[in-house]
Amino acid sequence: MHKRRTILGALGGAALITLGAATLAPVAQAQAFPSKTIKFVVPFGPGSGTDTSARYFARKLQDITGQPVVVENKPGANGFIAVKQVLTAPADGYTVFIGSNSTLAVNAALFKELPYDPVKDFAPLTMMMRSPAMLTVTPQAPYQDLKGLLAYARANPGKVNFGAGSAGYQLMGELLNDAAKVQTVHVPFKGAGETMTAVASGTVDYAFAEVTAVQELAKGGRVKVLAVAADKRVASSPDVPTASEAGLPGFEAYTWVGAMVSAKTPAAETAKLAELFTAISRTDETRAFYERIGATPMTGGPAQMHEFQKNEIALWKRIVHQAKVPQQ
Repeated sequence: MHKRRTILGALGGAALITLGAATLAPVAQAQAFPSKTIKFVVPFGPGSGTDTSARYFARKLQDITGQPVVVENKPGANGFIAVKQVLTAPADGYTVFIGSNSTLAVNAALFKELPYDPVKDFAPLTMMMRSPAMLTVTPQAPYQDLKGLLAYARANPGKVNFGAGSAGYQLMGELLNDAAKVQTVHVPFKGAGETMTAVASGTVDYAFAEVTAVQELAKGGRVKVLAVAADKRVASSPDVPTASEAGLPGFEAYTWVGAMVSAKTPAAETAKLAELFTAISRTDETRAFYERIGATPMTGGPAQMHEFQKNEIALWKRIVHQAKVPQQ
């Protein structure tokens, strides 16, 4: 009888151990996140500041987690294609949207109806960077400075055009029209790469683009930068005047990049990603990386990004109203 009790006790202990392991398994699995490949979806093509940021953070996240991180470019349709891919993917934390001021703020001001809500449909992780826009023209243009471009536009109302690879750059062009009292025509492109190619070839008269998309082309003489729309010159392009210095006082325009996941993503996975992204954004290496390309790192977790995004949407809505930009 004693022997039987011993056997039953042993079996009971084994059962408890098995039950305990089964109970702890979900906890261990949650703690192990991420445990497979993470995908970054970018709404613009290679060469944009958004893409550059995505690839930098992908390398750093891969180094930290030991899991592969791939970047997938889905340009076109004002970012709608990329947004749809993210919001229809499993909301498990393995699909991250690397968005910009265009997709996460400007679209809310520019479109009467959006197929997504940039605030309600996403959960913010962190802000990544901010970059001033540069106004570029082909080196063969009949004007060689900003005053010359504006004088040419005033002499040829409705005949000068500007390229824009996103809704954000479209509004920058419209803001220039309003600030300088000129009439130029918007020509849409799929991203910064296509836009800069159009500027270099003279297909469009001018375009705004982030520093990261412009610098190498400018160094190679393929495009000419007339001004940077910032309050001070960019350290990586010290010879380029600010818009104020070039003849348009107070004109400033910036792009920014931030990371988000679907709002349906579980809180634990969202919090873990936010922790990882924020840690990367605050390193000295990240600051040095962005300074080399003429940008500024932006730090701050989900709460700060949520507040920043709401303020940006309000800002662009005011600009659309002031510049009398027709909503699409």
